[in-house]
Amino acid sequence: MQALIAELHAARAHTRRVADDLGGAREFGPRLPIVNPPRWELGHVGWFQEFWCLRRGGGGESILPNADALYNSATVAHDERWRLPLPSFPSTLEYRDEVLRRVIERVRAGGEPDLAYFARLATRHEDMHAEAFHYTRQTLGYPAPQLPAPGGFPGNRVSGDAELPGGRFELGARPGPQFAFDNEKWSHPVILAPFRMSRTAVTNAEYLGFVEAGGYRRREYWSDEGWAWKDRTEPLYWRGSTLRRFDRRVPIPPDEPIVHVSWYEAEAYCRFAGRRLPTEAEWEYAASFDPVSRMKRRYPWGDDAWTTALANLEGGALASVHGYPRGDSAFGLRQMIGNVWEWTASTFLPYPGFVRDPYQEYSEPWFGTHKVLRGGSFATPSRVVHAAFRNFYTPDRADIFAGFRTCAR
Repeated sequence: MQALIAELHAARAHTRRVADDLGGAREFGPRLPIVNPPRWELGHVGWFQEFWCLRRGGGGESILPNADALYNSATVAHDERWRLPLPSFPSTLEYRDEVLRRVIERVRAGGEPDLAYFARLATRHEDMHAEAFHYTRQTLGYPAPQLPAPGGFPGNRVSGDAELPGGRFELGARPGPQFAFDNEKWSHPVILAPFRMSRTAVTNAEYLGFVEAGGYRRREYWSDEGWAWKDRTEPLYWRGSTLRRFDRRVPIPPDEPIVHVSWYEAEAYCRFAGRRLPTEAEWEYAASFDPVSRMKRRYPWGDDAWTTALANLEGGALASVHGYPRGDSAFGLRQMIGNVWEWTASTFLPYPGFVRDPYQEYSEPWFGTHKVLRGGSFATPSRVVHAAFRNFYTPDRADIFAGFRTCAR
């Protein structure tokens, strides 16, 4: 019980750090399809927690009149969120925090066997929105949230490919006490051929070679869909030798991973480099399998919980791809968790025997139209990610903190 309460408090404290300063002139922002108005999104975080933890999917009345009509993302059209009669920004924060107070009160009271599951669901939902507030800040050029910079965890420079033997592997989350989303359930056997995977994510310096070789102008590197989508000649936020990071322009850091590239751009780079994206099964195997014990780990470094020395998570900035050597996988791959999300070749599809969880809108509506990303970014709260976690976005999205690593053909 105390661990769950601590998790609820930690998620809310993180949300406050990344979003509670967005009132005033920034609480709505422009109407764009890739962001939500912050005032609405903060209310939605509170509503979701109340809906699942206090009302069990809609039973009973909300503590805020008309809350379902304001904040239910399944029924409130995206463009409408700027036009709704929302409570004021301070009232929104009061509603959100009153919900948390009541949830913790119910957790302490005990006697509700399913409350822990829904509290963990709401916590992870809040964590995902906390990362989304980073995306909003980056998209709209707002200052970065006041979070710690990457720690001083430099590592030896790594390059080249790791050799992975493949074989039989259990893909997906294993049943157990840890929380899992429905799209991770359950582990099932796959057979992988031997393959070679880059030890680090593709860096800015490596991607610059693609840009300078005319990669954005050469049709042969692009799929039909990617070429139709492409409307620029360098990555989003790049301008010559600088890039925009939140509200500032900085020199392009050569050793940091390329970020803010779409799946189409990752695919085009791979054609240029004579490489390919890993499948999500290859990615998870590389991140979690221990060839000595023949066992699967929860994280690349093992089953121990995350610490700041192991991966760049829930922080304020990217780090060099060579940092965090203590987080290496058993195969010597670096930063499989943290720093930057990694696109895979795989389309987001259900695992065999998929069964929808109570939050029906989380996975099922997006099967077949999204691509899978793995690993987490510097802005991802540590509660969300582990080696089997599946993120998913449409292949055109470049606003998220996504990069990629490659495999040999």
